[in-house]
Amino acid sequence: MIDFPLIAGSFVVAIVVGLTGMGGGALMTPMMMLFFHVSPLAAVSSDLVASAVMKPVGSAVHLRRGTVNLRLVGWLCVGSVPAAFCGVFVARAFAVGDGVKYALGVALLLAVAGLVAKTWLGGKGGSSSAHDIVVRPIPTVLVGTVGGLVVGISSVGSGSLIIVALLALYPALKANQLVGTDLVQAVPLVASAALGHLLFGDFQLQLTLSLLIGSIPGVYLGARISSRAPGGLIRAMLGIVLLASALKLLDASNTLTVWALAVAVLVTVAGWRWRVRAAARASSESTDLARVR
Repeated sequence: MIDFPLIAGSFVVAIVVGLTGMGGGALMTPMMMLFFHVSPLAAVSSDLVASAVMKPVGSAVHLRRGTVNLRLVGWLCVGSVPAAFCGVFVARAFAVGDGVKYALGVALLLAVAGLVAKTWLGGKGGSSSAHDIVVRPIPTVLVGTVGGLVVGISSVGSGSLIIVALLALYPALKANQLVGTDLVQAVPLVASAALGHLLFGDFQLQLTLSLLIGSIPGVYLGARISSRAPGGLIRAMLGIVLLASALKLLDASNTLTVWALAVAVLVTVAGWRWRVRAAARASSESTDLARVR
């Protein structure tokens, strides 16, 4: 039976995913667990299978635009594909005592840290072509292995943790090149994890259908809005949502959660004001320089 509240929830989450470009696992899986009381393993399994259906669409766009380093994708997949499949067995072992739930909470905290790093470092992207980057095989395979294992266990990481690691390893890549390369490597990664969960996880067809019915139009709408929405504000809101989800998954008290979110909001507002003032100073200096000339 189709779950209409879940369809509505996945639609809202998918809009946020389309707006920010963050992986759906960081929001969709916690939503199913916290609000719809889906078991951790079933939530991860169904979310990964749904992601395996949706990932190729965005990948095809980036491949056509030439914003993908296929050699980098290949080295990432060497580590991520087998690790993602093995992550399913780890998830089954963790399922005793809600281990998957806590693993997901930790993964979300890492995603928040990665989002902050991406926000502060995102402006340092280079101008080289995606095909001119010199690939570093060993650290790239290690990134793929760790990211694939996390994705297989929790469904989080293909659109958040791995892209931040790529940003650190290859700062010369432009933002769209990072996104394109990460998205294409996520196709076999998520497919491997989804296959493992189909065989050994707790895949539920009706749950996955509800996710797809809500997610596909939501992602499309979010992508359309993203061209006009203020990206910095959306990323800040996403970080706060991820932080709240992580703390609740880790069984943090309501008091601790409220205080943590209050601090996050204050830091976000302070950072936003600082960046606005910095941009204003830069604009003023540019205007003064133009007048001198």
